[in-house]
Amino acid sequence: QRITSNLLRYTTRQRTSSSSLHHPPITCRRSIHIEKKLKDLKITLPPPPQPKANYNIVCHASSNMLYISGHLPITNDGELLTGVVSGGGPAESDDGDGKSIEEGYAAARLAALNMISTMKEQLGDLDRVEQVVKVFGIVNSTVDFKSQHLVMDGCSDAIMEVFGKPVGYHARSAIGTNTLPLDASVEVEAIIQIKESE
Repeated sequence: QRITSNLLRYTTRQRTSSSSLHHPPITCRRSIHIEKKLKDLKITLPPPPQPKANYNIVCHASSNMLYISGHLPITNDGELLTGVVSGGGPAESDDGDGKSIEEGYAAARLAALNMISTMKEQLGDLDRVEQVVKVFGIVNSTVDFKSQHLVMDGCSDAIMEVFGKPVGYHARSAIGTNTLPLDASVEVEAIIQIKESE
């Protein structure tokens, strides 16, 4: 009955909870280490985002790997940070105003916090993150902009603040593109190793 209900919700695209459609949250003994750290850092995670098209927000592979789909920079109030990063100079956008490296950095940081919010929703406890393995970042930028790696430091720095070494210290790639879905300034995805249930 539960499988039938879940299938019906999927076919009608009622994505109220991606975890209930494909992979239930993993139960484990709850810890509060990372949650306390978030509080100490005065970080309030945005609501976990939902897919913007026909895909799942995560994919659980085997028992301890979590592949996280691309996440956008969405504020706690639901606003999407948009625009082309050009380093502060004129950009080929509707308003002709390019985003600075600092604005791109802030967008990448926010995308990381959205991703961490998804981890919390999927795992139930952020202390279940064994290792942030790989982060892939895409920056909506002009052709002559060459500092995508500095923009993506916003994402990496946020992950390191929350998880610290060695858990948060990850491999990374950063590229530029001439456009992103919904005109988002950045998009980030990640591969996460998770602890086995206790």
